[in-house]
Amino acid sequence: MTSRLYDSIEPNVIDNEMLQKAVEEQGPKEEAGQLAKREGINFKDVKELQLDFRNILKIDNLWQFVNLTKLQLDNNIIEKIESLESLVHLVWLDLSFNNIEVIEGLNTLVNLRDLSLFNNRISKIENLDALQQLQIFSIGNNNIGTLENLVYLRKFKELRTLNLAGNPVCENEAYAMYIAAYLPDLVYLDFRMVEDSTREIAFVKYQYAIEEMKQGESVALAKQEADKAKQKELDYHKAAYVEYLNGSFLFDSMYAEDPEASKLVYLPGVPDLLETYPSKFVAICESLFEYGLKQHEKRKAEVALFYECLDDALEDNRKQGNQIMADFEEKHHLALDAIQNASETEILEARLGEYNDDITKLSETLMTIEMQLVDQLEEVIKDFERSIFDLVSIFIENEQGLILPCRDLENHHHEKLLEIAINTLEKIVKSELEEEIPDDVRMLFVDKDTIVNAVNASHDIHLLKIDNREDEIITKANSWASVLIDKVHKSEITRNRNRVKEINQFIDHLHNELENMDILEP
Repeated sequence: MTSRLYDSIEPNVIDNEMLQKAVEEQGPKEEAGQLAKREGINFKDVKELQLDFRNILKIDNLWQFVNLTKLQLDNNIIEKIESLESLVHLVWLDLSFNNIEVIEGLNTLVNLRDLSLFNNRISKIENLDALQQLQIFSIGNNNIGTLENLVYLRKFKELRTLNLAGNPVCENEAYAMYIAAYLPDLVYLDFRMVEDSTREIAFVKYQYAIEEMKQGESVALAKQEADKAKQKELDYHKAAYVEYLNGSFLFDSMYAEDPEASKLVYLPGVPDLLETYPSKFVAICESLFEYGLKQHEKRKAEVALFYECLDDALEDNRKQGNQIMADFEEKHHLALDAIQNASETEILEARLGEYNDDITKLSETLMTIEMQLVDQLEEVIKDFERSIFDLVSIFIENEQGLILPCRDLENHHHEKLLEIAINTLEKIVKSELEEEIPDDVRMLFVDKDTIVNAVNASHDIHLLKIDNREDEIITKANSWASVLIDKVHKSEITRNRNRVKEINQFIDHLHNELENMDILEP
């Protein structure tokens, strides 16, 4: 392993100037390249980016390249893998020939298939769990020293090509056999195909250890699948704003943060009071939970129907526009031939005028169709917006009605608890209390104000928990609706701008084609 050293050139950080230059260098050439340079290249459209041999010390400012699939950062002086979180579509990543010591910062790159960390300073293979599609992994010329660390690579069921050459671990005489045994699906190791005979010998040698490991892996996998299913269910409940309402979570949380509750439970009659209260409270929460899920499905159906209508309208418009352009193209070549072969000046000028008029009419027609679509979609979006806010409004109104009995139960419980507390105080004052109560509970009965304040404080905490849960549901539902509608409006504005730009570019292309024609002198 050889470290990349700082040379006489000052270390660089990836900035906008470097990115713009790299994109222009690697972008389209000739007319398309000139057009892209004039109008500016949208980093979101870039699929591949090459930033090798640039003395880069720190990775930064790549967040705009959200559709990048291939990134070259090799032969720099990078010390830390960072700022790659937004590159979720990345398939190929080259970080070879740098100064990286720790594998990290790759958790969001779930589509990565080819990763090179060749010639760095890495001593442990780790933090790659999210890369389940990994097929090719090059980590040669590093500091990997133990065979046991290589077992980690069993996580990657798609891994077929592995390069570890140049690591200290390769000097272990059991290295090749160990890899063949523990990574049985591997096809290439250190640039050579793994022989079937090697696999067979390796299997026999490590058979018992691998069988034991497989049992552990099966248990771990079952737990992982169960946790995944549980998380998926929780995410679904969160999307409906009713997470944890299908049980005693809200009730338990009221008492978890109530320091007085653990004392008041010792009062005579309170245990009996608490026998029915939790079950009634939980039953109300479960009703709210079921209602929330049903309303979530209604909202999902409404959104799906809207996008289906939107897609149909866009597809009809696309077909209409394409047909108009195809009809024009058919006449277009004939018109250009006629202009090029015109034998007299007057005929040439007439045909040029006719063709320019045709281009103008085409532009007007395409723009008219686009404006008709804009008007149509404006009505569709208005109807959708109205429907969404109506659904959310109804949901919130009914949710408030469903959670109201929780408050009623708490108020009733509070009244009974206060009554018990006052009666207990009177018995203590008269020395008639037969039940034994702890000293810290007895301290609440020094006077009426103290015990009343304690009961009221408990009540206030419970009501606050209920209020906060209700507010959380309302806030999330309203926020979802606002974000969704805002996204729809912005998406339509962007679509319209792109379409107008596309039409103008096509018309400009027709004009440029006409201007660049070699017209024979009559």
